[in-house]
Amino acid sequence: QVQLVESGGGLVQAGGSLRLSCPASRRTFVSYAMGWFRQAPGKEREFVAGISWNARSTYYADSVKGRFTISRDNTKNTLYLQMNNLKPEDTAVYYCAAGRTTPAKVYTDPSDFGSWGQGTQVTVSS
Repeated sequence: QVQLVESGGGLVQAGGSLRLSCPASRRTFVSYAMGWFRQAPGKEREFVAGISWNARSTYYADSVKGRFTISRDNTKNTLYLQMNNLKPEDTAVYYCAAGRTTPAKVYTDPSDFGSWGQGTQVTVSS
């Protein structure tokens, strides 16, 4: 288990940008594939972006491709999500999660993630 705490959410106008951060509590952060998920009111939690342990592989939901960028700094045990050109439909609680350590790849299924943060609210006004 690894403890995760998201930050960087807030209220932004459509077309604006936000950067989410998620520092991890353990140096073994480097071993984990990581991901960002989101959950809007009345909807199920959905995958947003994922990254392999070494950052060589990333994967995005079609709805955010070209607008969001996932990255990680293993020297700081921190995961990031840069969100540009935000849309009202991006409004949700955003969660970071630590996934499997092996095999080394990008994971997208919530069941492959064992540790979750508490979430940070992102609200995009039109």
